[in-house]
Amino acid sequence: MPRPAVNVAVRAARAAGQIILRYMNRLDSLEVIEKQRHDYVSEVDKLAEAEIIRELRRAYPRDAILGEESGRIGNSRNVWAIDPLDGTHNYLRGFPHFCVSIALLEAGEPVVGVVYDPLRDELFTASKGDGAYLNDRRIRVGKRDGLAGALLVTGFPYRQRRHLDAQLGMTRVLLAEAEDIRRTGSAALDLAYVAAGRMDGYFEIGLYTWDMAAGCLLVREAGGRYCDFTGREGIPETGNLVAGNVHVANAMVKAIAPEVTPVLAR
Repeated sequence: MPRPAVNVAVRAARAAGQIILRYMNRLDSLEVIEKQRHDYVSEVDKLAEAEIIRELRRAYPRDAILGEESGRIGNSRNVWAIDPLDGTHNYLRGFPHFCVSIALLEAGEPVVGVVYDPLRDELFTASKGDGAYLNDRRIRVGKRDGLAGALLVTGFPYRQRRHLDAQLGMTRVLLAEAEDIRRTGSAALDLAYVAAGRMDGYFEIGLYTWDMAAGCLLVREAGGRYCDFTGREGIPETGNLVAGNVHVANAMVKAIAPEVTPVLAR
């Protein structure tokens, strides 16, 4: 199933990307709704997600869908996790860093991942056991053997500002050892960049499955590791994620341990 499923996900991601690009010159006229404080959805998100669902349903009508905008549709051990526009804030402001993210999970484990940046026409793909690719070229995580000289990337928990002190504490201890930290505004694209070796490590609080599933598979298939803040393997139920090559991910978990509150460690 994985290889044909990658082709289907690629087709769906490119179709969504066309919608995203089509509306870029009409940002001022878009209907935008604030779902909750600092969390927005535009009509482009909805149109792109509908197009992705159409493509997936055509090929896999029995699979379940978990969409950021549509929620859960159907019941199956095979679930497509969709973020039609990861980086909506960036998109609405004309900041050129956003993507489409699509993952297939079997019994909770990602087996297909596609992250598509329509502006740069960069297509990141992975399937379980087959490696990770950028536009059909094999990619690998970076070769850092620890935090020294590492370029990290993160996102601030705008949905969960109650954890801001912990986030800032983690940032402080990591900056004491790493070269620098970026905050770009698209979790899926950040993880794809880790898989491609453009970034060395990633950490964030409070992600959803659709934010991270495709990117996590990319990292793993590129030779890296992802886990929660305590080092537990797998897609974290808490949404608190660390990713990087094995050495960097392990060093990040160790470094942030004093800043991880009991709530974040659950």
